[in-house]
Amino acid sequence: MANKSLGDNRTRTSVSIFIVAGLCCFFYLLGSWQRSGVGKGDSIALAVTKSGENCNILPNLNFETRHGGQAGSIDDSGTEVKKFKPCRPRYTDHTPCQDQKRAMHFPRENMIYRERHCPPPEKKLHCLIPAPKGYVTPFPWPKSRDYVPYANAPYKSLTVEKAIQNWIQYEGNVFRFPGGGTQFPQGADKYIDQLASVIPIQNGTVRTALDTGCGVASWGAYLWKRNVIAMSFAPRDSHEAQVQFALERGVPAVIGVLGTVKMPYPSRAFDMAHCSRCLIPWGAADGILMMEVDRVLRPGGYWVLSGPPINWKTNYKAWQRPMEDLQEEQRKIEEIAKLLCWEKKSEKGETAIWQKRMDADSCRSTQEDSEATLCKSTDPDDVWYNKMETCITPSKGNGDDEGLRPFPERLFAVPPRIANGLVSGVSVEAYLEDNKKWKKHVSAYKKSNKLIDTGRYRNIMDMNSGLGGFAAALQSPKLWVMNVMPTIAEKNTLGVIYERGLIGIYHDWCEAFSTYPRTYDLIHANGLFSLYKDRCDFEDILLEMDRILRPEGAVILRDDVDVLIKQSNNTGLWRIIIPHPHDKMPVKMVMALLIDAICSGSQGPALQSSKFNQ
Repeated sequence: MANKSLGDNRTRTSVSIFIVAGLCCFFYLLGSWQRSGVGKGDSIALAVTKSGENCNILPNLNFETRHGGQAGSIDDSGTEVKKFKPCRPRYTDHTPCQDQKRAMHFPRENMIYRERHCPPPEKKLHCLIPAPKGYVTPFPWPKSRDYVPYANAPYKSLTVEKAIQNWIQYEGNVFRFPGGGTQFPQGADKYIDQLASVIPIQNGTVRTALDTGCGVASWGAYLWKRNVIAMSFAPRDSHEAQVQFALERGVPAVIGVLGTVKMPYPSRAFDMAHCSRCLIPWGAADGILMMEVDRVLRPGGYWVLSGPPINWKTNYKAWQRPMEDLQEEQRKIEEIAKLLCWEKKSEKGETAIWQKRMDADSCRSTQEDSEATLCKSTDPDDVWYNKMETCITPSKGNGDDEGLRPFPERLFAVPPRIANGLVSGVSVEAYLEDNKKWKKHVSAYKKSNKLIDTGRYRNIMDMNSGLGGFAAALQSPKLWVMNVMPTIAEKNTLGVIYERGLIGIYHDWCEAFSTYPRTYDLIHANGLFSLYKDRCDFEDILLEMDRILRPEGAVILRDDVDVLIKQSNNTGLWRIIIPHPHDKMPVKMVMALLIDAICSGSQGPALQSSKFNQ
């Protein structure tokens, strides 16, 4: 009896050892599979890239919904996929609305030729922008702040032109960004420390910043660790690829210029505006450019001017400019700043700092010699392609901005524009409900696409941003979101987005966006195609999405099923569609369509489909 019991124990021990060994092998193989990336978005994309035109990576999917119409299934057996050929290699960095050849046909005065000039419909490219030879996935943040693969933006001119100013250095197969600038060759950190001795950068009071003439955006890159997000812009000019470098580094930036057209930002948007040797003639044309900065600067906000003509007495010889000209230039700037009711807080070395008064209107009314002309426009946020005016945007003087919380508290606090009833049709309750909705949606997105919260996606775009709920729910030091407010949106809520401590821009998606190709990792489009269904060709919008999306990037489309199915049948651009019901319908299925035009021959990311529960 004892021998039998002993034998049973040995048998059980052997079985236990076998089970434990089997589990160890299983989890070892599982870990190896996870580390290999197989099954992840990048690997699927890579596999499809290698397979060329083989788009049948997933079978047809059939999901029941309670939506009317043809939402149940999609039969594409008889649909011929429309194929787009790759563009010629010379279009690798094609920027349709800032094309350099087209720019030469416009006047040079007031930088008109550097403004947006989009091609007519018949001259739009209907091909897929190719990636440069050797293109690789950008480094993750924060390494990308300091290093960019040479193959992704193979332009060395800045390494020569700005060699002594620490902008950029070429080292082997990468560019290195030491963090320097023309006005801060010792590094952006030390320069920002100097500003922080005057401006409350660290306590969350200053959250949004505007960098005019940003170069490679090192100022914005180093502000990031201080919880300040900068909207940087510079023209596409002789300094080849400066904005492209900024975006490759993972820093918010667009192609833009202060010329004759208003900046595509709402009034009272930025806590701080900055110009470091940006070569903008601030005192010219009766101060029209400073008045435009005043429009977008929040009451209590700061304006930093670093470089000529500040401290002209010491530096006029180094700048190789007549002392008299520099003296007159600074005099004009000081005069306009007084007219705008900006109070000078500091002038040290070559840097001067002004602060816009909280109630500038009352300030001007007390100035005996004030020659201020107030703008007559009733909507200071109506800016798309509208010309600048030599007038001052009223600050309303109602103390709206006094209720603005420091960041990060302001991210979910009720924005002053909503709290004071300045956004028609948006109540406090509607705002709070919108926040709940997008927290739920983003949580579902993260379950569907495991890469969203890993740092793999740095530059993210929301093509129809609403109240900024998507960006707020995603908030992380690993990423940033460009909130785009369509110019035809029913409600203009971009000012609300800035009051939440986020950034964004106005844009019409019937035209190309002001960026280089391959500059966004993830694109989110909520209701975009419903908004534009009677405005322009969806094919153009999809091709633009493909242009600005990085290889192995992803797109999330969220729209009415009828619109998606109609466009699928008409264009044949989508082979796999997961329709979703309206948010109000009691169905848990939503649509997350991760697409790219690789099925038509591009070198971009893969066509994917996902489903998840709300």
